[in-house]
Amino acid sequence: MMRFIGNIIWVLFGGLIGAILWSLAGVILCITIIGIPFGLQCFKIAGFVLWPFGREIILGNFGAGGLIFNIIWLLVFGWEFALTHLTIGLAFCITIIGIPFGLQHFKLAMLGLIPFGAQIRPIVS
Repeated sequence: MMRFIGNIIWVLFGGLIGAILWSLAGVILCITIIGIPFGLQCFKIAGFVLWPFGREIILGNFGAGGLIFNIIWLLVFGWEFALTHLTIGLAFCITIIGIPFGLQHFKLAMLGLIPFGAQIRPIVS
């Protein structure tokens, strides 16, 4: 129940806007053939941004192609996404009420660095 409430608050206070912006980045990247793999990762991240509570990110398992794409992603725009989410997460963690939301932004920062090969799974409790 708390995850559901956290997700509702998240969506109302920026999660929907964040998901729309990540989706827009995905559409822009998918316009070119070269950008399609990167656009698909933006769509994966947008889905996580929309409903992050109760899900975890498992990094790795990306192979040689994923490694190359992760390096390109990191050099071109991944570090900017990660830095943005890290900064927002730190701002949320200033207050006790904001800590759960800050932790979600830290997960997004991690995903923003290495999206290829990352899996998003429900947390089993």
